[in-house]
Amino acid sequence: MNTRCVLVTGASGYLGSQVVTELARRQDIRTIALDLREPAQRQPCVVYETADIRSPEVDAIVARHSPEVVVHLASIVTPGKDSSREFEHSVDVGGTRNLLEACVRSKVRRVIVSSSGAAYGYHADNPPWLTEDDALRGNQGFAYSWHKRLVEEMLADYRQHQPQLEQIILRIGTILGATVNNQITDLFMKPRLLAIRGSDSPFVFIHDQDVVGAILHGIDSPVTGIFNVAGDGKLTIHEIAARLNKRCLVLPAAVLRAALWLLHMLDLTQYGPEQLDFLRYRPVLDNRRLKQEFGYVPRLSSAEVFDLWRAARQKKAA
Repeated sequence: MNTRCVLVTGASGYLGSQVVTELARRQDIRTIALDLREPAQRQPCVVYETADIRSPEVDAIVARHSPEVVVHLASIVTPGKDSSREFEHSVDVGGTRNLLEACVRSKVRRVIVSSSGAAYGYHADNPPWLTEDDALRGNQGFAYSWHKRLVEEMLADYRQHQPQLEQIILRIGTILGATVNNQITDLFMKPRLLAIRGSDSPFVFIHDQDVVGAILHGIDSPVTGIFNVAGDGKLTIHEIAARLNKRCLVLPAAVLRAALWLLHMLDLTQYGPEQLDFLRYRPVLDNRRLKQEFGYVPRLSSAEVFDLWRAARQKKAA
């Protein structure tokens, strides 16, 4: 049996730890788990490496293990309270550049990168369904969105100048699973859900296990390219409220912007006025290319994965 080496960055994170767990079960893969943090649980037969994704150590680690495939998941999704825009850029963009340079030097065959639907940006003129051919217009005022855009622009440059390094870019929708707890789910836990007058605020969801499945498929498949990763269909904020047996607090955009500014200034909310468009103009991802060209069909639709998350929350609260 030919054994392939796969290196995973961000291996101690929520998604990375699940990917590592699945890879550890396979006898045909030697798994290298790279992260700055110690994992919550170590998997047998996995080699763990500790390094900052921005550091020169990354080059030495990649050279030492000579992976065939690198799965790049390291990024800052939810910044800490003391985080800065400069730090987040250095990790998201600088860290990715550092890794890609190491991949080229060590002749890595393929890199799989977790991007996001946020790379398209939050804009009033977004089409109802975004395809992989639509422009990336990540908003500069929203660090995560902007950095995903910059990373994808960097990857496009590598496709032109380093074509030997195969790429799979996964533009992932809102991840949900039984144990997911983040800024998005915090919105759904409020007594009343915030809604903006004149906007349906549509969400596309993807099960965490479907994201892991798409990554594993990318390791095995000969196909390369850029793919939206989302379950079928979408849910509006009003449909989400109905599923939760809650009501929406519908406010004009100007009122909500002012309220977010004041509450953020008083340190009463993690959301600032710059995130109004994040709520108002949600990018809705078309997943046809994922299914038809990449060959991965999500097991759960947007509605099904939301109901799974809701049921898990209700069971926990009981």
